[in-house]
Amino acid sequence: MRIPRIYCAEAGSANSALHLDEAGSRHLCQVLRLGAGHPLILFNGKGAAFDAHIEQPDRKRALVTVGEQRIADTESPLAIHLGIALSKGDRFDWVVQKATELGVRHITPLQTRRVDVRLNHERAEKKQRHWQQILISACEQCGRNLLPELGDITPLDQWLEVAADEKWVLCPDNAQPLATDARPASVALLIGPEGGLDEQEIAQAQRSGFKALQLGPRVLRTETAPLAAIAILQHHWGDM
Repeated sequence: MRIPRIYCAEAGSANSALHLDEAGSRHLCQVLRLGAGHPLILFNGKGAAFDAHIEQPDRKRALVTVGEQRIADTESPLAIHLGIALSKGDRFDWVVQKATELGVRHITPLQTRRVDVRLNHERAEKKQRHWQQILISACEQCGRNLLPELGDITPLDQWLEVAADEKWVLCPDNAQPLATDARPASVALLIGPEGGLDEQEIAQAQRSGFKALQLGPRVLRTETAPLAAIAILQHHWGDM
């Protein structure tokens, strides 16, 4: 059986013992039905991972013994900051999960003119917790030890000042080719909603230094476009 990976923010030193939270404990002891002595890997979301094993199984508060730190860097040299408009249903969840697997470093949900998702403060906080758990689960699955940074829901005009070596906005018109001979360390990628960004928003992005990027002759859905673009960026400038 593959050794399970569990996120534990408290994992920070070798040769120690700690209790897992309820989510991790339930996954190990109830879902996987693992017992005392079973090996696992703990990662703290800040880049460190440790060998560990279950000391005392418990569905709510399992005790684990932490062993030596593991040396494994699965992070891309390209820091991608994805700014993507909110979308309905589980499409945004899908993007968060897959962008994490593809190595994105930052994800910021955006409010743009054509977004018809409106969340009050309570629902927005609930969504943030939900997306954060998706990030954690994706990192557990794909082998990342560093959790991507998840931003708050942000108006587009505030996000446009994001710092990056390269800035690209997905746009069907007047697009420029990627300069594949360049070697940027960071990229900001802007993706609009289902109806796309309007002309004023695209112009505003371009005034903020974003260059128009087109992904071929076909129109991609809002959950497909960011993943295709991220894969292309990682191929040219990252580790794919």
